[in-house]
Amino acid sequence: MKIVVLDGYALNPGDLSWDGIKALGELTVYDRTAPGQTIERAVDAEIIYTNKVILNHEIIEQLPHLKFIGVLATGYNVVDTAAANEAGITVCNIPAYSTQSVAQLVFAHILQFSNNVALHASSVNKGEWTASKDFAYWLSPQTELEGKTLGIIGFGQIGQAVARIALAFGMKVIFNNRSKKTTSLDAQQVDLDTLLTDSDFISINCPLTEENKGFINKSTIDKMKPSAFLINTGRGPLINEQDLADALNSDRIAGAGLDVLSVEPASMENPLPKAKNCSITPHIAWATLEARQRLMKIAADNLKAFIDGNPINVVN
Repeated sequence: MKIVVLDGYALNPGDLSWDGIKALGELTVYDRTAPGQTIERAVDAEIIYTNKVILNHEIIEQLPHLKFIGVLATGYNVVDTAAANEAGITVCNIPAYSTQSVAQLVFAHILQFSNNVALHASSVNKGEWTASKDFAYWLSPQTELEGKTLGIIGFGQIGQAVARIALAFGMKVIFNNRSKKTTSLDAQQVDLDTLLTDSDFISINCPLTEENKGFINKSTIDKMKPSAFLINTGRGPLINEQDLADALNSDRIAGAGLDVLSVEPASMENPLPKAKNCSITPHIAWATLEARQRLMKIAADNLKAFIDGNPINVVN
């Protein structure tokens, strides 16, 4: 059985092993695959793994041996699942592998704004503490999280993990979700307007849909406190990026911490990397070693289950 990984570098830049998948067939791993290379590399494959390489209808119909597509991520919008279904191809994703890692990065961004450790550590390294007339100084406001309100948009597994961390800090947690949620956590479900108006920090943890694309825009930002911080570890297109940049540059809100953008890698035209008090990380919330180890194991488990005739994590 021929197995091709089209873009394996992001998952495994060299610190993991492909042996779990390799044990199931003849494996070829490509670090990256350009659009024009997909058919050439996958034409004889029965099994394909993709992370961000697009497998649309035109490509799928030119892969006559293909039986299984494994998406090396939770989101599977890179695959035309309807076309795969018509061709009798099983498509599987990797659910819930990075919940704690994503929640952790949400708070890395929150703590960046509340304490700005890197700025102060850099100042000390430059000798500014040694030269100081005082035993302590601060270059940005130091903010205590206890008592602050965190609004979470999307209260699935990641949103709930974020809530648990917030509660440990003594924060008040409110959340908005597209359906009614019952929870044992000390968190209150509210409408979106209430969340935007009342929150000191807002964490976006909802999936991207046609209905919510660009829902963070001038209209919704104008409902936020001027002192509010926006955190997005969901999907870039949830935000109208020009509207957010304008809000940051005009001090309409205090700051934004983003791990995702509408186009990745960031395009030169994107206004956010140069926006005021905008902290951007390069889509790393999922990328802890532990999360990637889980992803790799689930990817192998998905294929083994398919081969055994009991497929799991099927999305088509």
